[in-house]
Amino acid sequence: MGAYARRHAERFGRAMVMPNTVPPIASKGEIEAYRAEIAAALGEDCGALEPLMTFKLLPGMSAQTVRDCAVAGAIAGKYYPIGSTTNASDGVSDPSEIGDALAAMEEAGIVLSIHAEDPSSPILEREAAFIPVLERIIGSHPRLKIVVEHISTAALLEYVLASPKRVAGGITAHHLALSLDDFMGDNLDPHLYCKPTLKRAADRDALREAVFRGERKLFFGSDSAPHPRAAKECGRPASGIYSSPCAIQALASLFDEAGALAELDPFLSLRGADFYGLPRSEGVLYLEKRPWIVPVEVDGAVPMLAGKTLAWSAVRER
Repeated sequence: MGAYARRHAERFGRAMVMPNTVPPIASKGEIEAYRAEIAAALGEDCGALEPLMTFKLLPGMSAQTVRDCAVAGAIAGKYYPIGSTTNASDGVSDPSEIGDALAAMEEAGIVLSIHAEDPSSPILEREAAFIPVLERIIGSHPRLKIVVEHISTAALLEYVLASPKRVAGGITAHHLALSLDDFMGDNLDPHLYCKPTLKRAADRDALREAVFRGERKLFFGSDSAPHPRAAKECGRPASGIYSSPCAIQALASLFDEAGALAELDPFLSLRGADFYGLPRSEGVLYLEKRPWIVPVEVDGAVPMLAGKTLAWSAVRER
C-alpha cells in the first residue's frame, strides 16, 4: 500500500479511500485504523496526501454506527449492490436493508456514494437496470446528497443530469479514454477489465461531450485500483484499472484535443470539492505539453495506457 499511496500522492492532493476491503471498513474503529495505516504507509510523504475516509454500507447497519463513522471523519458511505464488484458479496440487495443508515446519513450530511449497477442484468445493461433503485433512494431521502460513481453509459449520464441538484456524477479517466473495443477488440486485455466495464464508443463519446462542455454536475473520480500482474494475468483476473499514474496526463491530452482545456481544472479539482463541501485544494500540479510514455509497469502493476505516448506530462509542485 505504501508504494501505491506514494504514487497517488505524486499527482493528487486527496484520495477518497474506498471501504470494500477484507474485512470491510464499516465502523468508527475501522475508519480510524485504516487512516492510521495509510499515514504509516506514506511515511515522510504523509503530508502530501489527505485520505478522505468512507465506510461501507452493510445490511442492517444502524443509525448509531453511521453517527460514529461521522465522528471518525467519514465524509461518505458507499453503497455496493450485492455481488456487483470487488468484495461486494456482503453488499446491499435492497435499499430497505439500510433505511436507518441512509436516514442517519441524511441527518448528518454524509454523502451517499453508489456503485450503480444491477449485477443480475446483462453486463452492458447493468447501469440502466439500477436506475429504478436510484429513483427509490432519491424519492425516499429528499435531503440526501448522492454521487453516482464511475458513470459509464449514456443512459445513466442522462438520468443523473436530469436528477435534482443534490445528485452528482463521478467519471473516470478510463471511461473517457477507452471503450469496449480497447478492452476486447483485437485481443483481450485483462489490465482493462473493470466494473463497471468499459462500454461502447457511443457511450464513451456521450461522456466526453458532457464533460467537455462543462456540465456542473460531473466531476472526476479515478476509481484507480492497482492489482499485481499475477492477479490480472490469470484465468479469473481481478477487476480494476490502475489509472492514478497517468490519469491526469491522459485527461489533459483528451481535453486539449477537444479544445476544452479550460474545463479540465473545474472537472479535476473544483466541482468535486464543492459538492462534498470541502475546501478547494491549495496544491499545484504543473502540466506541460511534452510527450510522455506511460511505463509498462509501475510498482508491480500494469497501469492504464501502458506503453502509450501521451501528449502531456505532469510535474508535482509541493
